[in-house]
Amino acid sequence: VLVGCRSLDDTALKDPAWFEAEDVDLRLGDPAVRLDTDKRSVVTASGATYKYDCAVIAAGLVPRWLPSTQGLARVHVLRSAEDLLSLRADVAASRNALVVGGGFIGCEVATSLVELGLDVTLVEPQPTPLAVALGERAGALVARLHRAAGVDVRCGVHVESVESTGDGVEVTVSDGRLERFDLVLCGIGSDPAVSWLEDSGVRVGDGVLCDESGRTSAPGVWALGDIAAWSRPGGGHHRAEHWTRTVDQARVVAAAILGEPVTTQPTPAYVWSDQAGLKIQIIGETNRADEVVVLEDDRRKFLCAYGVAGRLVGVAGAGVPDKVARLGRLVAEDAALQDALAQLQARGPQHLAGL
Repeated sequence: VLVGCRSLDDTALKDPAWFEAEDVDLRLGDPAVRLDTDKRSVVTASGATYKYDCAVIAAGLVPRWLPSTQGLARVHVLRSAEDLLSLRADVAASRNALVVGGGFIGCEVATSLVELGLDVTLVEPQPTPLAVALGERAGALVARLHRAAGVDVRCGVHVESVESTGDGVEVTVSDGRLERFDLVLCGIGSDPAVSWLEDSGVRVGDGVLCDESGRTSAPGVWALGDIAAWSRPGGGHHRAEHWTRTVDQARVVAAAILGEPVTTQPTPAYVWSDQAGLKIQIIGETNRADEVVVLEDDRRKFLCAYGVAGRLVGVAGAGVPDKVARLGRLVAEDAALQDALAQLQARGPQHLAGL
């Protein structure tokens, strides 16, 4: 949508007619602001009150701003349709841009702005873009991809100050540079939208704390999606910002509310990101690996396998969808890392290059 290839209408998850056909009373533009678990009611910004027998919290995330930048002219975040329209309006009158943060949002916007003809600088405190998601070894391949696309990638530095000049933004970076940009995008992550749950009785930590079925500490209240931290079999809670995990959680929560057995087996988390003309795909838990093997690297496309204690726990690739899918099936089977690599080697060089 940012580069003009699609309209906002194309981003709708469901056609409005679907909600009507399924007898879903959809209320938009009136967010929940308070949850009363004693009265089993939700109050919205307009003052409307909705009673419930069961409630599902799926409020998502709130984007982070650089300190003292919220409300500054030409400084943006990107989470909602309104954010996108505001960013796009400033892009039309800009020649250069600074993207702060080398995560998925930052990387996608950086290459999109280059495609629109802007000179783009990306700054990231970590050693590489996507270092948290992919690790530094694969992150270096992403940095190379972006530099080849024309992005000025600067890693290991952070923004120290941002000041609006009316017709632009002056930014001081930790390497001592003071530069002027026509616009700035903050892509420094998001936080679970839990502030409206204060005094509700719903326990929160890094998100809404849930058991393995999505139940919260309040009777009749479940949570799923980006906001929900579900308990792990080995202890603790884990919050996953992946759409496949949300789909799995929805099936589990629906079954729990209806009192039916859960028959769906969780699938490995799947994320994709379009960057510099390639689709980067990630399956599994690449962010917790203790071993990363670069299986293929042709200076643009790449394929990496991720292991923990000898087991294959994840795969990441750029421009190699068939190979990512093949390794992803082995992730789901909890295959040994070396067994998975041996299977790929046995298929010949057309299936695995650069091992």
